[in-house]
Parts: sequence; C-alpha cells; structure tokens
Amino acid sequence: MKELYELLLARNYTIASCESLTGGLFTARMTEVPHVSQVLKGGICSYWNEIKENVVGVKRETIDSVGVVSKETAYEMALNVQKKFNVNVAVSFTGNAGPSTMEDKPAGLVYTCIIINDEVHHYCDLIDMPRNELREEIIRRTVERLKQYLR
Repeated sequence: MKELYELLLARNYTIASCESLTGGLFTARMTEVPHVSQVLKGGICSYWNEIKENVVGVKRETIDSVGVVSKETAYEMALNVQKKFNVNVAVSFTGNAGPSTMEDKPAGLVYTCIIINDEVHHYCDLIDMPRNELREEIIRRTVERLKQYLR
C-alpha cells in the first residue's frame, strides 16, 4: 500500500473506494500508511443492495437485470464514488465471497472496477479460497493492478 500511496502522491491524484464484498478492507488497509489522507478521500461500504442503490447510486434496473455480482454493478459503484468524492481514481469491489452461491453465481466470483480519470478497467476473478483469504487476495490483486496503471 505504501507504493500505491507514493504513486498517487507523485501524480497528485486522489482515490476513493466503494466496497461490498471486501467490507471496507481496502480502505482500512490504505489507512495503515502514514499520511495517506493526502491521497485517500474515503470510501463507502455498501454491503446491502439498498445502500448500493440509495447511497452509492447503482440503478435499480442494473440490480434487477444483472444482479449485484456483476461487471455492470462494479462499474456503477466505481463511477458513482468517483463523482461523489471528486477523485481521480476510484475502485470498486463486488462479488460472492461464499460459502454458497448467490444470484446463481459461484462462491469466489469477484468483479472489480478501476477508474483512473476517464479510463475504465474491468476485472472478473474466480478465486477458490475461504472468504477472508479471498478478500485479502482480491485487494492484493487490485493494488497490483492500480500500481501498474500509475507507474
């Protein structure tokens, strides 16, 4: 996380997150870095659908048609948090950490979206790990992806 902080700082970029599956863990990990408030504006933990819709601004039509475990929901989460927090970089996490299926989608299915200014990157990962290891792994992967884009 320290390298991510340094890359954001060097570009004079700010970041915010919108988390469901990760339950705020990305933001919590970021706050372990001293002085991160120079780049981290905050995050929204939107575990319930009503929070995704009423706070984050994910469209009801999106949730009804493709579900919350979807590329489309991850995109709306990232885009809306980018607008609400007025940041250069937004990241979102949604998926099924298990142990059972959700929306007829398997445990371990994770959608993330990274938006850097107007550049959008979508990811779909299927991770076969216990739920808390999965949460750590998707954060690790997303941080690596962010660092690649910011280098």
